[in-house]
Amino acid sequence: MGMTTRSLSYSKSRQARGSLQLVQGALLSLVLIVAADSYGLETPEYEVLYAEGNIEYRRYEAYLVAETSMRGGNRGRDTRDGFMQLFDYISGDNTLETKIDMTTPVVQGQSTKIAMTAPVVESSSNGVSSMAFMLPSEYTLDSAPRPTNPAVTLKEIPVRLVASIRYSGRWTDKNVAKYKARLEKHLAANKVVVISDFSTANYNAPFTPPFMRRNEIHYEIIALPER
Repeated sequence: MGMTTRSLSYSKSRQARGSLQLVQGALLSLVLIVAADSYGLETPEYEVLYAEGNIEYRRYEAYLVAETSMRGGNRGRDTRDGFMQLFDYISGDNTLETKIDMTTPVVQGQSTKIAMTAPVVESSSNGVSSMAFMLPSEYTLDSAPRPTNPAVTLKEIPVRLVASIRYSGRWTDKNVAKYKARLEKHLAANKVVVISDFSTANYNAPFTPPFMRRNEIHYEIIALPER
């Protein structure tokens, strides 16, 4: 009787572990599918002009962004607040102006949802930090929905040359500092003239496994390194 009871308990334990592993495997598969799908988001159009390892020199076409400033007192809280302001904008916190008819300039407002794009960009200029989402390429400054939150503004990023370094893992201050230093060392060694503060770009949702994430550090530059 004792042996039978122990055998039944062991069997049930194995079944429980097997079910748990099955659930964990299913959840991991779901996360990987969702993470992979995030790579299908529209991103700014660019051409890689020169690459050396994980460092690329790119020519970006002009694109439109929704941008908000961040206070800079608490990076975690400021990043979260900035992200939510922009997310609210693309989720419908906006006004799409349409003419009532062809003979009058009177307009009416309606909100609209805007497709998510990648990456989420954080940058700093003259001591002011900001976060930006790229708007889908179907929009122009004239046709894009106007933010109802005064903290969110729209602006066009012009054609430019960018030096970037790409890495996986978490979007942490430690990783940003590490790869920023590597890119700066490379730029200095190749006598590349930088004309902007650095910016960070994150292409994935927070629940994406770190090893599948795409993060970048960017600097705008005047010209490619001599080769």
